[in-house]
Amino acid sequence: MPLEISHCWFAYRRKSVFSDFHYSLRAGSTVLLGPNGAGKSTLLSLAASVRRPHQGTITYRGMPATSRDYRRKVAWMPQHITAMSGLTAREQVAFVGWTKGMNRSDAWSRAAAALQQVDLADKQDVKTTTLSGGQLRRVGVAQALVHDADVLLLDEPTAGMDPRQRRVFRDVLARLPAHVAVLLSTHDVADLAEESDNVTVLDGGKLTYNGDTGGFLAHAPHDTAPARRAEAAYSMLSGGE
Repeated sequence: MPLEISHCWFAYRRKSVFSDFHYSLRAGSTVLLGPNGAGKSTLLSLAASVRRPHQGTITYRGMPATSRDYRRKVAWMPQHITAMSGLTAREQVAFVGWTKGMNRSDAWSRAAAALQQVDLADKQDVKTTTLSGGQLRRVGVAQALVHDADVLLLDEPTAGMDPRQRRVFRDVLARLPAHVAVLLSTHDVADLAEESDNVTVLDGGKLTYNGDTGGFLAHAPHDTAPARRAEAAYSMLSGGE
């Protein structure tokens, strides 16, 4: 498995989020579902090495999450993208590449390519503070793509995007190399769950499902209309949320 979380315990001010939590990210694309407060953003930030568990280990192909090599291989798009004051879209994406270990020249050229991937080439010289919310979300996606990571952790990547921008985002995922594993959280169950290879359902810090999409959809009642299967399956696995 590309990314492993073992015996993880994590809490905010003594409020436990995960207790002896185990998770293996499967190959391909995985949609992370769960009600608000289920621990989705916390799981992604732990896997991204932005937060550290109080107990337990997080590794990618044996590399600990605390290592530089791990951070180069694992990319994270947070739920809230910050526009860096004074920087253009290309400068901001290049800066993220540089912090991930790329040299300045490679980071600068790859930033332009990453913005092209998310259909923002025409905005690369625009200050990020002037971009719309949907455009800034796409800058966040470009930041995750810039250093050619093997694992992409994306927290609500399509929030604030219009239908065309969402289509661009799906096309970006479809063109990723086969070896890249993607874990993305979303509230849009029907829109993305059926396009993914795998589904993870988190509820109250516990896994209620982690497997392929076919197995996830099989949890829907037999008489469910095809267009509602994902919603019905999610309802069955998340206590009716």
